[in-house]
Amino acid sequence: MVTASSPTSAVVTGAARGIGRAVAERLVAAGHRVVVTDVDAGAVATTAAEIGATGIAQDVRDPASHRTVAEAASGLAPLGVWVNNAGVGWDGDLVALSDEQVRGLVEINLLGVLWGMRAALDAFATGSGAGSLVNVASLSGLGPVPGLSTYAATKAAVVSVTTSVAIEAPAGVDVHAVLPDGVATAMVDAMSDGTGKRLVSSGGRLLTTDEVADAVLGLVGSRRVLRTIPAWRGGAMRASTLAPSLAGAGIALFEKQGRRALRRR
Repeated sequence: MVTASSPTSAVVTGAARGIGRAVAERLVAAGHRVVVTDVDAGAVATTAAEIGATGIAQDVRDPASHRTVAEAASGLAPLGVWVNNAGVGWDGDLVALSDEQVRGLVEINLLGVLWGMRAALDAFATGSGAGSLVNVASLSGLGPVPGLSTYAATKAAVVSVTTSVAIEAPAGVDVHAVLPDGVATAMVDAMSDGTGKRLVSSGGRLLTTDEVADAVLGLVGSRRVLRTIPAWRGGAMRASTLAPSLAGAGIALFEKQGRRALRRR
């Protein structure tokens, strides 16, 4: 747990529930003055009151909203941490998704992160000149995930921009991404019983939001850029990209494992 040595503010998007809320709780406990945001205005207000944070209703698709959030956080204390967590996980083959779902996945999962990164980097520069930016990506961003192809593409883009901006960022600003396997959240619960959900469930058990939150806080202040959870699944996903034409057999095996896990669950 990284504890703020002097008052700093922190922002967590998509924090009304799930991973975002767990991250925000830890940042509050570490002494940061936390701003939580979510598109669900009522839920984020409730969460903020319960954990001792400031709540702001935000649609991350709006670039101006990120600047507003950054200004609110900087008004509490110099910005020290920004966590881009907001995301959606509509599953289905590429042709099965609606136009609105495809657009939403790209605008929320990717553009929302880009707008957040820009606002955070500007706020770090005009504040103390230092800070930690953490993007919540996904293990699916490291290889083929049929049934979640569009979702995985947005997360692969988040991984890519994280590694590039980690080099672009000025001294004192650290840029990271956490890449969790399937997590026990309402988003995963809402997935249809298809290939995507079976692959998400193929690790044997779903991660808890606390495990992901611990990984996010573990990156703050570190020099590590990417962290996969669990590590062995990250290695397996990366291996699948070495021979994409042969990846189908491995994916079929993981899908069978996921089907069994779902039955046990």
